Amino acid sequence: MVDDSRAEEIADKVYNLYNGYTSGKEQQTAYNTLMEIPPPLLYRVQHHYNSHYEKFGDFVWRSEDELGPRKAHLILRRVERISRYCRALLHSAYIQSRTDTMAYVFCRSEEVRPTSNVWHGSLHETRTTCMEKLISVQRSTYGNAKLR
Repeated sequence: MVDDSRAEEIADKVYNLYNGYTSGKEQQTAYNTLMEIPPPLLYRVQHHYNSHYEKFGDFVWRSEDELGPRKAHLILRRVERISRYCRALLHSAYIQSRTDTMAYVFCRSEEVRPTSNVWHGSLHETRTTCMEKLISVQRSTYGNAKLR
């Protein structure tokens, strides 16, 4: 699940932190921000940064220049852990996030059994109640054209 609009916001924030004189506090804020987000989101931050601000230097070069090679390497190494399949999806021009509702069945035994390690206790019939419940699941849709 990748929130692409959040990735774009973070790319803008990082650009503003890197732009002009970068104080130690701004460097630390940029570093913390980039280290706290999950690797797929970091990949999209890099994508948006390069697509909007590459004329000022690409993401890798600017990160090394502003944060130093050690911190930049720690950030960028996290992106390398993403699988090829996931990278291909994250390379999509547009990513749309949505929440789907899915049904599942929840079952439980209605009998209270004493807590013992006697195996034959499981041979007795038990009354089980099942009910259908709903769960919300966040998903991403990937494509090369803007989705409706």
